[in-house]
Amino acid sequence: MATSIISSEPSRNRAPSGPLWSPRAIVLALAVAIFAIPTMIFVIRVGWSGEEGAHGPIVLSTGLWLLWQQWRSSRSVVQPPSWPFVWIALAVLVPLTVFARITEIVEIEGYLMYASLIVVMYSLTGLAAIKRMWFPLVYLAFIFPPPDTIVYAVTIPMKMWLSKAAIGALAIMDYPIAGEGVRIYIGQYELLVAAACSGINSIISLSAISLFYIYMRHQAEWRYALLLVLLIVPVALAANFVRVIILILLTYHYGEAAAQGFLHNFAGILLFAVALVGIFLLDAILHPIFERLRTRRARGFYE
Repeated sequence: MATSIISSEPSRNRAPSGPLWSPRAIVLALAVAIFAIPTMIFVIRVGWSGEEGAHGPIVLSTGLWLLWQQWRSSRSVVQPPSWPFVWIALAVLVPLTVFARITEIVEIEGYLMYASLIVVMYSLTGLAAIKRMWFPLVYLAFIFPPPDTIVYAVTIPMKMWLSKAAIGALAIMDYPIAGEGVRIYIGQYELLVAAACSGINSIISLSAISLFYIYMRHQAEWRYALLLVLLIVPVALAANFVRVIILILLTYHYGEAAAQGFLHNFAGILLFAVALVGIFLLDAILHPIFERLRTRRARGFYE
């Protein structure tokens, strides 16, 4: 009996064998990693330099940490991949990534490169491990800026709504304000609600950070987590509505230079922090109610 215990100990600590450590998989992983470095440099230089990508470093660091945590619990299900699928997928993704890099379409290039990395990860771990690590893999996709076509399609109705809401709110307070489309006229000033003020940047950044918070805190309660996710958009829109109101008032009372300088960026940062705190407060308020309702439902089921 003692001999069997001693002989079984090394197998408990031994790393999984098979596709994870095969020479072919290691060479493939190194090749794609080298291929991905220029894309990441491009994303950092272009996508993270503005307000729309300010959350990128936070998502990258927290996402890699979460991926490592999930990987530690997924090593037991490592299995051989389907190598024909790996080669076919890379044969499609790699040329498309090269084309996107040549044309300098950073949004498409980032997503194509990331898809290639997921294919390589699948070649190292198999499908079962990928399924266990689904959330960090989805979460890490937020490091790439969304395509401009999607941004334009989403921001146009948001800018229209914010313009009308701001004009209506200030008109009630007897400000000399009017508007046409996304243009706002107040006093002698003309303002344009840009994409940065439409809420799309706040929605993307707030969604990324809030998803991490919701997953870490409520991953076992998927219905409640879904409720918090659905609240991200209205919270971001409310915060940007306040931001537009502040910028209009700054322009009217202190001039265009005051509203477009430091205070413009500071208002965006401040309102993003307020929106994030708003998600935390909503969680603190709604979670006890959700737990109370679930307890009552459980009691009614067993009675």
